[in-house]
Amino acid sequence: MVFWTQAVFLCVATLMGVAQGSVERLLPPECRKFLYLGTPPTGLERRPLRNICQRYNNEARYVTLYDTEGHIPVYSAYTFQRSEGNSHTDVPWMYEPQLSLASDTGEMQPFPRSYTPMILEDAQAVLEDYTNAIQYERGTLNPNAHQAQPDDKAATYTLTNVVPQTWEFRSASWKPQEQVIRKRLNNYCHGIAYVVTGVITSGRMIRRQNINRVAVPAYMWSAYCCVDYDRNAPYSERYKFPVFGYYGLNDKDGGEVVELSIQKLEEFIKKMTFVEKTFQIFSDSCMPPSVPMAT
Repeated sequence: MVFWTQAVFLCVATLMGVAQGSVERLLPPECRKFLYLGTPPTGLERRPLRNICQRYNNEARYVTLYDTEGHIPVYSAYTFQRSEGNSHTDVPWMYEPQLSLASDTGEMQPFPRSYTPMILEDAQAVLEDYTNAIQYERGTLNPNAHQAQPDDKAATYTLTNVVPQTWEFRSASWKPQEQVIRKRLNNYCHGIAYVVTGVITSGRMIRRQNINRVAVPAYMWSAYCCVDYDRNAPYSERYKFPVFGYYGLNDKDGGEVVELSIQKLEEFIKKMTFVEKTFQIFSDSCMPPSVPMAT
């Protein structure tokens, strides 16, 4: 019966395709628009990772680099939309068909209501992974508070955009910092703001049925790039443009968020995890000619 159910699910998923595949070795132009100068972060090439052009309702919404072994995103990259920060919660959690299925659909799909086929679990997290992990919440790398349009908000509700965050860290540190960034970019970024939010893992895992299932980030980090900003902003905000970043310790004590220059953030990431010496979040560090870098 289980085999028959999986076979039917695979057949349905194959027939429901309406767009090109969303899991790519090289990102298509429609998804490179979410990256500064169309260039993804560099220096991560040695790891077994998959690019996902996150599509929802027939449109590309953002980009995710996904770890199919740890079953979490390494980063999500998106363009910020000015908003009031309201949540959009009446959306079912979704998965990425092409990480697990021979499917032609290029769009995220809602999880089946009654049964999650085993074939989905091979390369990505599923809802059951979080069921008994009561110390963790589903933390989105591209938060719906940084999007304005309903479909863009809805597209953040895929587990390929989610990592386990402790309740204390998420509520006391990370979500408040997302609001700080939202207000800063709302007020002082006049052009496009490119955001990359990622994780640093350390071996901790969510286990289910005695199997390692989902990597738990030791640290969260994020950076934004906005070259067209308000040169008359107060210095306390102006020196954090055109590019700045922050990181925080994902623990039960609600680790403090630290804001810092992009260079110091990249140094921190290089020190804490395995990346190439060439690791860079934004091409040319998001520095237009003649703009000095914050240190």
